Amino acid sequence: MKKTRFTESQIINILKEGESGAQTVPELCRKHNVGQSTYYKWKSKYGGMPGRDRTLLTNMI
Repeated sequence: MKKTRFTESQIINILKEGESGAQTVPELCRKHNVGQSTYYKWKSKYGGMPGRDRTLLTNMI
């Protein structure tokens, strides 16, 4: 099985950074060396979670 480069907590932090609106998605992806398609996959998987669920997921790791 392929090892992931980012932990779930890192993914959530990248998504939070994207939600803040400080940078555009292409700039954010370039900064973290991630493809835009990967960013949007992460967003569909983790982005719809309420803040409480994100915190629980982060604390479980």
